[in-house]
Parts: sequence; C-alpha cells; structure tokens
Amino acid sequence: MPELPEVTTTVNGLKMAIRGLSFVDVWTDLDKENPIKQFKNTIKDKAFFKKFKKLIVGTKISSVERRAKNILINLLNGKTILIHLKMTGHIIVGKYIYNKRENKWTPDKNERKELHDPYNRFIHAVFPLSNGLAMVFCDSRKFGKITMIDTENAYQCIHLNNLGFEPLENGFDLKKFKNQILLKPNKNIKTVLMDQSIIAGIGNIYSDEMLWLSSINPESRPIKIPDELLKLLFFSMKEVLNKGIDFGGDSMSDYRNVDGARGNFQNHHNVYRKNKQACGKKGCSGVIIRKVLDGRSAHFCNTHQKLFN
Repeated sequence: MPELPEVTTTVNGLKMAIRGLSFVDVWTDLDKENPIKQFKNTIKDKAFFKKFKKLIVGTKISSVERRAKNILINLLNGKTILIHLKMTGHIIVGKYIYNKRENKWTPDKNERKELHDPYNRFIHAVFPLSNGLAMVFCDSRKFGKITMIDTENAYQCIHLNNLGFEPLENGFDLKKFKNQILLKPNKNIKTVLMDQSIIAGIGNIYSDEMLWLSSINPESRPIKIPDELLKLLFFSMKEVLNKGIDFGGDSMSDYRNVDGARGNFQNHHNVYRKNKQACGKKGCSGVIIRKVLDGRSAHFCNTHQKLFN
C-alpha cells in the first residue's frame, strides 16, 4: 500500500500538473447500481457517481494536499475530491484516448514510454482536464476509494476525523511522539507505528526500515522500550520518511508517480523484503528474518534489533 512518501510524491506531482485547471468530464467503470455497504458514497455507487460528476465538471482545481494516506483535491466550488490509493492505486497525468467500443482508456501512442508500463494499464477512473490531458486512476485490485467531501469541514469528515499526528510536521516533537506511542503501551511497536489513529501515514515498508535503523525489535512493547531508543526511533522515523520522499517513493510493487514512472526507494531498503539476507548494519553478524505480526509481515534482524518485552 502506498504510504506517506508515495502519497506525498503524488501530491507534489499533482500540484505541478493540475492546479489551476478544470475538470471537463469524469468517467469510471467502477460504478454499480447496488454496491456493497463499504462502497456507498464513493464513485463505485452509480447514484453517487452521478452527483459527483455534476459537482466537478467545469470546476477549477484550487489546491492539492495530503492528509495521512489521503489525497485531497480542493475545488473552487467548496468541494474536495478525496482519494485513498489503498493497496495498488496510483494516479497518472497524461494524454489518453477513449475507445468507446471497448469502453476503456489507453495512453496516446506518442506519449512517454512510462505511461505504457504494464502496471499503468489498470485504468478505472479518468478525469479529462481543460488542457487536453487527463488525470487517471490506476488500480489493479480495485480497492481504491474516490469520494467527495466539503472542503470547509474536510478534516472533520468521517474519512479523516480519527487520524493521528502527521509525523513530518514541525510541531510533532519528541514529547508528542512518546505520548502517542504510549497510548498503546502493550501492543507490539510495529503495529503501533502503523496505527493511523496514533501516527498518520506510516505503513509496512517504512515501519520495518525505521525499526531496523533504531535497533528495536518490532515485537517490543512501547512501555518497555528505553527512552534513549524511543528518541532514536523518533529521529529514525523522520529520516526514513524524508528519504522515501527524496527517492520518489517505493515501487517494489504497483506504485508509480504522476508521470507513470517508478520511485527509487526500493533500491535503498535495509531490511524490507530482505528475508534470509545478511544484515547490512555495520558490525552486525545477523540475518534478516520475516515474521507475521497482527496479520502484517515484519522484516527485522533479531541480532542487533533488541527485544523489549
């Protein structure tokens, strides 16, 4: 699932590509007459999609921002398009052609080669823009969410109102970090780091990397982790997330940026998906292992990553 660095990379790309433009149409093949409950009030609900389309067509885009793993596209009419990429979603901007007979969109044959990447072919929503390009939503597993909220009360809506602190905000200091982590003192630290109500935006990849860097075993209980290592974890968190942004996100799986190109963070993993490989920490003779914790994979070195339990 795209995490904070991937969503930030997408938002930064969208700010450059679509801000100030207008949506001239919207298309999807996801809308159903009677969607399951969790898809109500999203574009997967045919009745909602009709209302959604009326609200965005002809409306100018004023700004784009991120909250946790959500993309917020703010419109001048006081509405905001909220997109959650879920497991396999990503957004691309380019020139696309609609085939009416097959009811599908494909990139123009003269478009850059990245748009023809096989991972970019699962197009399920298209937002044609006033400059002749289109913003397209690719999602191979169709788990992504696209809905509409009021801009004025966006952060209080049901999709965003239970989210924790943003880890890279200047105001999120070590004291607040410790307070948040200790809200769940006896859960394993990896699960706590990924709890969106505690800290927003961290997922499987980056939690593994920051725990490796701070020498903490993912099964450790927050209440037992020494203060000096919690401090190290705090700074490791910021370092790893910023590094993820600097490298344009992680494309080990489906993620692509708005140009359709891969990020580069997967080439800089220390531990994620390095099961049975030698630990790369200087002076450590350990081997990376994989273990399932609370239904999620954890990759770690049980030699230098100490267990506090």
